[in-house]
Amino acid sequence: MAFVARAPVHLVLNMAMTADGKVATAGREVTTFGSRHDQRALYALRATADALLCGARTVEETGATLGTGSSVFAAARRKAGLAPAALRVVVSGSASLASEAALWRQAGAPIVILTRATAPEAQRERLRKLGAQVWCSPGEALDLRAALDWLAREHGVRRVVAEGGGVLNAALLAADLVDEVRLTWVPRIFGGATSPTIADGPVARVLEDAVRFRRVSVRSVGDERFLRYLRIPRSEPTVLHGD
Repeated sequence: MAFVARAPVHLVLNMAMTADGKVATAGREVTTFGSRHDQRALYALRATADALLCGARTVEETGATLGTGSSVFAAARRKAGLAPAALRVVVSGSASLASEAALWRQAGAPIVILTRATAPEAQRERLRKLGAQVWCSPGEALDLRAALDWLAREHGVRRVVAEGGGVLNAALLAADLVDEVRLTWVPRIFGGATSPTIADGPVARVLEDAVRFRRVSVRSVGDERFLRYLRIPRSEPTVLHGD
């Protein structure tokens, strides 16, 4: 899947990760494993976003509704001059997001589905009837930059929080669309060669192509660590620190 340069949208990738770099167990029986502090941090971050971005499989497996949270976070949005709730954006390349997904049953912000032009029209129409706005990517691949550009033009989106899964994260990273990463480090071990990770897809074939980030803050609450990283421009030289 080929992607091009950056969109004029600040995109934050937010994930909880075990000590061995996993975001779910191998069979995906466990996908939520952070503490209540992690849950609160999630809603606080959502309260800063114009849109929330998630892959269809993640929405289905986790029962995600991409909601605002309590009145405390709704008040934070009002104070920041944002809409009452963030736009709910789901990537479903084949337009196959299940009609039974909890997202449809939860009242809230409008739902937008990002899909490919090759997705069956019957599937796209099904999603429209469920109440979603459906955007089809130009060309055969799902062009995430074009999608962010469209969200900016059509909905005034300037800040997006992406919440996985790993396939979507990898595509965003490969497209150089991630400006910031928020990680909750949870002291658990899931193991397993097939357990999903933060980026489950090709991002860099050689070390020089790796997407680089600089840590700007770390906060400890109980046994968890909350880390924030900002992207290092590819034009900036690599600086190694050590003894």
